[in-house]
Amino acid sequence: MPQEQYAHRSTMPTSEGPQVYKVGIYGWRKRCLYFFVLLLMILILVNLAMTIWILKVMNFTIDGMGNLRITEKGLKLEGDSEFLKPLYAKEIRSRPGNPLYFQSARNVTVNILNEKTKVLTRLVTGPQAVEAHSQKFEVKTLSGKLLFSADDNEVVVGAERLRVLGAEGTVFPKSIETPNVRADPFKELRLESPTRALVMEAPKGIEINAEAGSLKATCRTELRLESKDGEITLNSAKIKLPNLPQGSSSSAGSRQKIYELCVCPNGRLFLSQAGSSSTCQINTSVCL
Repeated sequence: MPQEQYAHRSTMPTSEGPQVYKVGIYGWRKRCLYFFVLLLMILILVNLAMTIWILKVMNFTIDGMGNLRITEKGLKLEGDSEFLKPLYAKEIRSRPGNPLYFQSARNVTVNILNEKTKVLTRLVTGPQAVEAHSQKFEVKTLSGKLLFSADDNEVVVGAERLRVLGAEGTVFPKSIETPNVRADPFKELRLESPTRALVMEAPKGIEINAEAGSLKATCRTELRLESKDGEITLNSAKIKLPNLPQGSSSSAGSRQKIYELCVCPNGRLFLSQAGSSSTCQINTSVCL
């Protein structure tokens, strides 16, 4: 810094003549001023160097910074990205041909809010389960066909076939309504109630059909086939009732093997040795 000084002539007359006064910064003040100016220049250079280094490390460009690019359609992120606070966006999608990953150390929660910031629908994917909270849950195909629906009133399966692959089958604690129950090809179909009764009802009839195997019905106490307005038809080449009781023989020495099928008033069946006429009346003691 150049030294400034000027001569000031006193207007007051003196015996010694005019005096000259020097004005400026001298001594230690001048050295301190130079030191502060030099320190300021050093700080400016360090600040400029740090700014250039940050711009280089963060990859600041005209289009954005780092993996973030600003395009005409919005923001574009390349590589892994981490958000420490909530992210609000109208649409999130991956690049064409690449998958979109959401990764979290605990869970991923997706909320849908209304105008009053009240949660309407929530999807929570955690380490132990995937939970969906909504008034109704639906699964549809690409064509819009309903495959599965669940709400407070009912659960609807819209697929043409419902397969249960569990080794222990399916347990229904209450009633089930379906037009058809069948097993896979070459597999057995078993309807079982271990501790209670098994009831099958239909307003227009029940058809039990085993085309390539046998049909077996077993119960603990009694098996009842009831038709209120129609009839029960057993259509088969052979109908066997091996454990029917037999009425007492009319003649002790008779050895004939021809029997008559008799019905008691209470519906019980029994066998009676056939005669020239009906012998059911003779063996009515079986009905008691």
